Amino acid sequence: MVDYKKFLGKQEALVLPWLGGPTVEAEGRRLRLTKRPKAPGWYRFEVKGRDATPGEAADTPDVSKLPKVRGWLWGERLVHEGARAEPMALLPTEEPPLFSPLSARRWYSGELFFDALEFESEAEGQVREALALGRGLAEVKGVAAGLRAAFGYALLTAASKKSGVPFVASEVKPRVAEVAQGGAATAEAALEALEEERVVARREWLELERRRLEALVREEVEAEREARRTELERREAELAQVLRQRRGRGGPVELAEAALAQAGAVLETARRLNANQLEVVFRFMGERFISIVDAHTLQVIDSGICLGHPPRDDLITLDSLPSVIKEAIDGGFLVILRWP
Repeated sequence: MVDYKKFLGKQEALVLPWLGGPTVEAEGRRLRLTKRPKAPGWYRFEVKGRDATPGEAADTPDVSKLPKVRGWLWGERLVHEGARAEPMALLPTEEPPLFSPLSARRWYSGELFFDALEFESEAEGQVREALALGRGLAEVKGVAAGLRAAFGYALLTAASKKSGVPFVASEVKPRVAEVAQGGAATAEAALEALEEERVVARREWLELERRRLEALVREEVEAEREARRTELERREAELAQVLRQRRGRGGPVELAEAALAQAGAVLETARRLNANQLEVVFRFMGERFISIVDAHTLQVIDSGICLGHPPRDDLITLDSLPSVIKEAIDGGFLVILRWP
């Protein structure tokens, strides 16, 4: 008969990258940190069961078997096929120039980390010159699609600093090729359109909230309110049962962390706003999101993104929010309304 206690007590040493958060990833498993290292990097971990204790810093091991991704540097992101701009960890101490061609490796958890600088062609210099002049690449030939996208994101970054309109890559990805072609003026127009969409979404959300409050004080909507309460109680019960099965009984933060983890997202922080509301900050698909949920049921109160016209944040719960975000990113219509 297998002695499971002996197996769970087995200790081993593994060299792994810590890229932030309460866990580290090894091949085929996720390990809980007993404490966090001081900075992202490679460390030698003492592993016992599902717990990992960081030790001394370690050199990068042989990563040649990991998938290689090639692209161009934009800030701390690697821009590659399909205009994807993914965060890249463990960049060298000496920051490479903007638009440097790089290769990265994809770790078992899905994150990219720096692997090597690659040789530049004439195209990178031409793109840097175009950025300095604020002009597009309409007349520049021989520029790879990934480099064009990185250029478009850089133009949008410059326009964002000028206008004060924030953005994330997933919001502007559908227009980045157009921006790269047209230059600084096109970038400014793209951000102006994005901000207009946010204004409309916020206005509609506020109007919807006003109407809901008015409806609550009118007797003729009592039947509808009761029906909504019954449906909400049913969904609360279903969600509570799922969360109990997944993580056992726990507080609101633990339940929120479990719900997000099940959906492929990572909780960064959570704080009580009042007795009934919880603000959660989480990472998903390379971006950060801030949402407000019911502390007891995880019913979404304010998703932090635009959910249509009019918005219907009340139709989703925290465990289903990441799938809604993914649909918005994949469809090219993500609009973020809450910023850290």
